[in-house]
Amino acid sequence: MCCHCNRREFLGISTAALASATFALNAAAIEPVTGGWNPEQPLVRLGKPLRVQPILMYRVAERKPQTSWKSWGGVQDEASAQEESGRIAQELEALRGRADFEVEFLAPRLVRSEEEAVQASAGDFHATLIYPASGGGKTLNACAPDGKDALIFVRHRSGPMYYFYESLSTEYLRQNDREAPAGDPRRFSVDDVVVDETDELLWRLRALYAVRNLRGTRVFTLGGSWGKYAPDAPRIAQEKFGLEIVEFGYEQFEPRLQAALQDSAVMTRAAQAAERYLKLPGTSLETEKPFVVNAFVLHELFKQLMAEHDCGAFTIKSCMGTIMPMAATTACLTLETMNDEGQIALCESDYVVVPAGILLRHLAQRPVFMHNSTFPHGGLVTCAHCTSPRRMDGQRYEPARIVTHYESEYGAAPKVEFPIGQPLTFIDPEYTTGRWVGFRGKVQANPFYDICRSQQEVTIEGDWRRLINEVRDSHWMMVYGDFLKEAGFAARRLGLKWDNITDGSLDGPHKDVIT
Repeated sequence: MCCHCNRREFLGISTAALASATFALNAAAIEPVTGGWNPEQPLVRLGKPLRVQPILMYRVAERKPQTSWKSWGGVQDEASAQEESGRIAQELEALRGRADFEVEFLAPRLVRSEEEAVQASAGDFHATLIYPASGGGKTLNACAPDGKDALIFVRHRSGPMYYFYESLSTEYLRQNDREAPAGDPRRFSVDDVVVDETDELLWRLRALYAVRNLRGTRVFTLGGSWGKYAPDAPRIAQEKFGLEIVEFGYEQFEPRLQAALQDSAVMTRAAQAAERYLKLPGTSLETEKPFVVNAFVLHELFKQLMAEHDCGAFTIKSCMGTIMPMAATTACLTLETMNDEGQIALCESDYVVVPAGILLRHLAQRPVFMHNSTFPHGGLVTCAHCTSPRRMDGQRYEPARIVTHYESEYGAAPKVEFPIGQPLTFIDPEYTTGRWVGFRGKVQANPFYDICRSQQEVTIEGDWRRLINEVRDSHWMMVYGDFLKEAGFAARRLGLKWDNITDGSLDGPHKDVIT
């Protein structure tokens, strides 16, 4: 499949640029320079650790004759509180070892009063994890200060029974399906409570980690920002999610790009990277090779610009036009290789969906695929774009045909084949209304229609007819595995309305499956 747009002009530019490049495969490995590409490296570790302060809340019971002098529970004195503190520390250390995201647990703090709770919850951390063995509601609320997240862990069978296993109620907890009234003093939701199961604690911590790392992300935005059918999307992304949009114009970028295309060292690295890429198992080249080489020139430049501006994500506008004559290629393959390294790299600068993509990347700890939606029918939906990552499980490279970008029939874009039956999670933001839709699906087929190159027919899990009401020609985010519970929990933390089409609630089955 060859290009039909400016091919003669492109070949003239690229031939001159590549004349000094060395294609010797027996040479040393790719130079370890900024922007270098190595498919054997593990995913780049993104995000800052979630720092958590465990708090054991208890009351020392004093024996009194002929009256009820203690509450329910097995933590009634200093000795049992110390023993429970040690148990908590051991459990959390084991939990930290199982987490595939960075979480730090501080030493448990023991509190017996509201005043001690205020002191314990005032440190340098992001969330409190409260173990309310006994005590009162005011002390419980004091363990959840404004500006910090909080979770509650109570024991039924995993250790000494907790009083709050009985006393937690909607007196203290908001119901997750109702809007909190203005001035509601309740600091917790029923979904913030975990009984015994540390796995239930782990996915909630994963959600808090993702929320922490979404907020404040600096996004390098080449060519300007916008929102598909939502002009206010960049402003909402800044105000609601705390994103910092770093805009960089093409007039600034073009001189840098042209200098790179004339730099023999840059072109040598790009040529070597292209050779190595095309030797990945399951890779077939069905476009012009210079398109691939120039895609790796963009790869190096995009990563350098992200580093120079201290950005944790990248997006590009006018990627279906403006970039092509400048780079003599498309950005499609470049965005794939950046995501396959572990970066967050999205096309079109659509700030309706950029926050969901950043959140989902941190939730899943693997690349995400931004794609176009289609009209659901018969329990199926087709997902397609020209920028799919290949390393969707964070490890292996899926098979791919390297073809042209569809609309232009130009450049290099991957047609990636996903495993049949692969479970997927989707987030579909409803423009900037503050409502996100989520559902699970499974890959049924990888067709090759006359649409964007990476294509999946997906079976929709749940009431697929509900998804018909969500058709809005929008971008969705997709990731391997099942992360609906985490996404719903995180959405509520972000002040969003979460609509889970698959399960109808936050509490559907949870399976993180990679085939």
